[in-house]
Amino acid sequence: MSKPDLDALQKAYKQAVDEWVAAIRAEEALATPNHSESAMELWDRADFTVQDTQKQAKEARDEYKEALRKLHYGI
Repeated sequence: MSKPDLDALQKAYKQAVDEWVAAIRAEEALATPNHSESAMELWDRADFTVQDTQKQAKEARDEYKEALRKLHYGI
């Protein structure tokens, strides 16, 4: 695996984590003093986004780690 390929995988991982963090902050912002049912539904939907972005970040991490294993251990 070439350095540019590793750099691209690392960049994709970092971007995925940034998106995950942004989703967490967006969800947190919806935990407002407005205790209405509609606010709760928006908050719940935001949690689905958090779960999706977490999955993407973990997949990007796994791809990057796999490339590093191949580089360092040949497996």
